[in-house]
Amino acid sequence: MRIPLLFGMLLDTAKDAPESFPSGTRHRVVRVPMPGLRLIGLAVLAVVIAANVGIGVIVVGGALDDQWYDFRDLGNTMDGLRSVLPECMASMGDTCVVPGAYVGYLTAAILGGTAILSFVGVLLVILVWSERRLLARFQVRRGPNRVGPYGLLQPLADAIKMMQKETVIPRGADRFLYYLPPVIVFIPLMLLWGAVPWAPKMTYVDLNVGVLYLVAVTSLTTLAIFLAGWSSNNHYGLLGAMRTVAMMVSYEIPISISLLTIVLFTGSLQLTDIVRWQGEHNVWFAFLLPLPLFSFFFSSTAELNRSPNDIAEAESEIVAGYYTEYSGMKMGLYLAGELGYATATSAFVSALFLGGWTLFGLETWIPGYLILGGKIAFVYFVLVWMRATLPRFRLDQLMAFAWKYLIPLSIASVVLVALEVTLFARWDVPGVVPLVLFAIVNFIFARVAMRRWATVLGYQPELQANAPVMTSGIGGLRAARALRQAEGTR
Repeated sequence: MRIPLLFGMLLDTAKDAPESFPSGTRHRVVRVPMPGLRLIGLAVLAVVIAANVGIGVIVVGGALDDQWYDFRDLGNTMDGLRSVLPECMASMGDTCVVPGAYVGYLTAAILGGTAILSFVGVLLVILVWSERRLLARFQVRRGPNRVGPYGLLQPLADAIKMMQKETVIPRGADRFLYYLPPVIVFIPLMLLWGAVPWAPKMTYVDLNVGVLYLVAVTSLTTLAIFLAGWSSNNHYGLLGAMRTVAMMVSYEIPISISLLTIVLFTGSLQLTDIVRWQGEHNVWFAFLLPLPLFSFFFSSTAELNRSPNDIAEAESEIVAGYYTEYSGMKMGLYLAGELGYATATSAFVSALFLGGWTLFGLETWIPGYLILGGKIAFVYFVLVWMRATLPRFRLDQLMAFAWKYLIPLSIASVVLVALEVTLFARWDVPGVVPLVLFAIVNFIFARVAMRRWATVLGYQPELQANAPVMTSGIGGLRAARALRQAEGTR
């Protein structure tokens, strides 16, 4: 009843409110809902409920399955488009000049590529605003709120400002190689989005070596970063590029090892097969493989140059890293690429560890791409949360963490998973029993191994028990409560 009442109250208020009130007087507008508007509201609500029930009956009955108008998977529309094209578009005697299958695949490729370009372009504009607003909330600020309602036009204003800025090329820089890296950075980004499995048939390039494709494409940005630092003829830029390349090469190893554990369980390198395996067994690899998830997620932040691994932007040490000498829209391309790669990483984390388009059976009702989009938003929120709260590592700490900590633990995790997969293939019991046991064992192993190995490397928190005393004494929640009590006693 609340929706019809709300409609009636709004219309009655607009109808009965006087145009003006005499000065110095107070009037109270009595909002009396009209019975006719109540009936209209109830009728609209009944139509909405009936439409939803009808859609549910059609979905359960299977009338939409594999039909071109089944928008739960937009790949069905592409299949329908290819099927309506004739087998031979034009004939010359007995020879088919333009086969319809080729035209269908070409049309699907053009539409898919255009969709990826449009999606990434719109997404980058949205992310600029949303990340700044989220960071402001975390840091008790307002964020952009002047240009447009709620600051929504701020990304557009920033883009126009950057495009108008002069591009300054350092003396002695290689002009061709200086212009090339901002463009090269975006090529792997587009290639990555082509492999994202949005739905069972909604993947631009569904490769049977999708995991290897993911590792290979993410390695291409290393060349662009080193090229940017070297071509700018700036010592700070070159040092920043070398540090970033060393960091990226180091953290590609734990990423590859963590992906190997998933391949061992699923027996496939295809991303859609990995998502289907999680849906068929009703389990997410996030719960089954907690240590590989941590290794992949933390290493990805190093690849993305995001906190706590944004060593390339350590202004107090190397000014701005490999893009120190870049200005205007060229620097804007680097910043936009960082946001795009962060979202692509969120997509692959969702697909590899959070079930992708599956959600314990709800994907038969809700379009899979909407489910995956919600998971991507959640993972990206975690990335923003980390950026707003965690401090930056030193370079020696970051490199030591990769080689001395993550890589040995990841190798040990692969050995354990190999034993579990061997047992899983030979244990003649319902699948849920070994998977639950494996999840418990892997969680305990992750907890104990991470703690014990840190102790072996020399981490001794018990010797630092008195370190936070000053912090708790002069700041934080305890100090705020003490100050409030002291003011209350005065």
